[in-house]
Amino acid sequence: MQYFLGRYEYAMDARGRVPLPPRYRDAFAVGAVISQGPDPCLRLFTAESFEQQAALYTSEPATARAGRITRHAFFSNSFSVELDRQGRILVPSPLRAYAELEGSVVVAGAGEWLEVWNPERFDIEMAVADRQQESDARPAEPGS
Repeated sequence: MQYFLGRYEYAMDARGRVPLPPRYRDAFAVGAVISQGPDPCLRLFTAESFEQQAALYTSEPATARAGRITRHAFFSNSFSVELDRQGRILVPSPLRAYAELEGSVVVAGAGEWLEVWNPERFDIEMAVADRQQESDARPAEPGS
């Protein structure tokens, strides 16, 4: 399995096309799915990683209300996309609106997928992550 790493800054064009990092384009050549993430970003899955995520979202039976809600939330906010000859994907307009994408975007590695962020929102998220890591790294207070 390939892990996606790094942070890349790109310009999204007026039609909503976002370039992917050249080193990862081959991984998405056989198909990709872009989805609304639980954070205010988009997740870009390879065909293989989407199948793995879909299995998680379909683990609850469709006969149960929770299973249907989970499916609705995940699958209705997921779209198949293809790379064009310039290595870009077209981000559907509902997803661009959700993630507040205009002009500059950050494409960030998140292990099993890539994420597409509004740069300001990404900076806020990274500041929160930095504070959490600092808090987790502090030794416990005596007596706690």
